[in-house]
Amino acid sequence: MSQRNPIIAVTGSSGAGTTTTSNAFAHIFRTLGIEAAWVEGDCFHRYSRPEMEVMVRKAKEQGKHISYFGSEANDFAALESCFADYADTGNAKVRKYLHTFDEAVPYNQMPGTFTPWIDLPEETDLLFYEGLHGGVVTEEHNVAHHVDLLIGMVPIINLEWIQKIFRDTSERGHSKEAVMSSIVRSMDDYMHHIIPQFSRTHINFQRVPTVDTSNPFSAKDIPSLDESFVVIRFRGIKHVDFPYYLQMINGSFMSRVNTLVVPGGKMGLAMELILTPLIEDLMLKRRQARGQVSWLE
Repeated sequence: MSQRNPIIAVTGSSGAGTTTTSNAFAHIFRTLGIEAAWVEGDCFHRYSRPEMEVMVRKAKEQGKHISYFGSEANDFAALESCFADYADTGNAKVRKYLHTFDEAVPYNQMPGTFTPWIDLPEETDLLFYEGLHGGVVTEEHNVAHHVDLLIGMVPIINLEWIQKIFRDTSERGHSKEAVMSSIVRSMDDYMHHIIPQFSRTHINFQRVPTVDTSNPFSAKDIPSLDESFVVIRFRGIKHVDFPYYLQMINGSFMSRVNTLVVPGGKMGLAMELILTPLIEDLMLKRRQARGQVSWLE
């Protein structure tokens, strides 16, 4: 962690509410006048899509599994170096993973490939990471150690599978059978590398549908935010103003002493109300560490 160059990481699977999350953070940054360096977690995949397909086949032949959730398919050393470099110098190298043709065409590349590594923009106020492994810890690497504010986006597992099936079949051209096989193949890595992160987060936003998702493989659509509640758990954050949140978010209630529940359609509002003062505090500490303001401010 570095007060001079703070890092915010949002960790969770694709489709876990990333659009709402990105919009909320973008609005907070605009409101506070923050210039953020945006980092996509997919840029730390170890293999391009064609290379990954080869690795999956090889692993299957050997009776093994490989997935984007695990360490074999991701360069945790590069991710940790990115965070450490930014904390130390305010800059780091990143690239983009091009998921679709629309993303790839401007680079004259094929989807499923990477752009070259480049430096982040100069003079940013903080690094904002969104991806699978913002709080990952292994025997060799501790990415979470470098993060000042760690947020978990956690749909319940059946909802996560529904979102993955719809995304991968409609946007990425995979068959439902291939997606189901991918889910099975990923389960060991999911349990060992994804789930443990949510015990390290400062705040978790977990979306819980209020409609039947008991068979995610036969679902006809993705439950909407208005068909959900969001369970918000706080850990290690002092002076949480729960009465204020209950007053400001209609339909919210407390389920435990550290847990706020809000209607799904209010998730964006809840994120802005909760995260804005935390980010303001990071910016105040940043200015103090740089000698730009006295501790009395």
